[in-house]
Amino acid sequence: MHTIITQLRTDLANSADEKTRAGYTRFFREAVVYYGVKSPQVKAIARKYWRQINALEKAQAYALFEAMLAADYCEEAFLVAEWLPRMKDRFARVDLAVFAGWIDRYLNNWAKIDSFCNHAVADFLEKFPESIDEILRWRTSENRWMKRASAVTLILPARRGGYLREAFTIADTLLRDPDDMVQKGYGWLLKEASRQHQREVFEYVMQHKAVMPRTALRYAIELMPAEMRAEAMKKG
Repeated sequence: MHTIITQLRTDLANSADEKTRAGYTRFFREAVVYYGVKSPQVKAIARKYWRQINALEKAQAYALFEAMLAADYCEEAFLVAEWLPRMKDRFARVDLAVFAGWIDRYLNNWAKIDSFCNHAVADFLEKFPESIDEILRWRTSENRWMKRASAVTLILPARRGGYLREAFTIADTLLRDPDDMVQKGYGWLLKEASRQHQREVFEYVMQHKAVMPRTALRYAIELMPAEMRAEAMKKG
């Protein structure tokens, strides 16, 4: 395992470039740790090492993933987010507690949260739909990123028309949250839900627009027709 980490970190360091490093500062307000590797190259590194990762026992792979997440580099978190969904056939019900712990301890910006939850946790939910109640509990966390995780985990299921009631439950809890990263998270969820449930999401927005932050509102109505967007944006 140590050899894999050493090798992939060498590849990441050798793949970094100054232009990409400079670009990172435009996307995050909080301090972030990064090599400065373009996304396509990160994906190429993920492909390069996948056979070695897949050959590990699951416990070994998870230990490797946690070591990479703990290192705090964005690109290492992105590699974990690339590999973990490929292991979904090996997911077990108890893994959600592992994933929640990683989110709470290590995933400390929107890019890490979104890449991890959009696929790995969403795939887990698809395999174990009864875990939705645990994921919903994340919305009450004091950790801003756990709250965002509760919303973005449902992005792809909501896009396909699922979990509308749960999307509204998350939005109800996070509705007045002052953190714009949380607002954008549940606003994005409502936007994706509107693909299949436009009328229901519009009615929800109209019911709550007096207290819904404008950031979340704009996200929620982004895919709606112009007349609906105009109505939702009216003040008063």
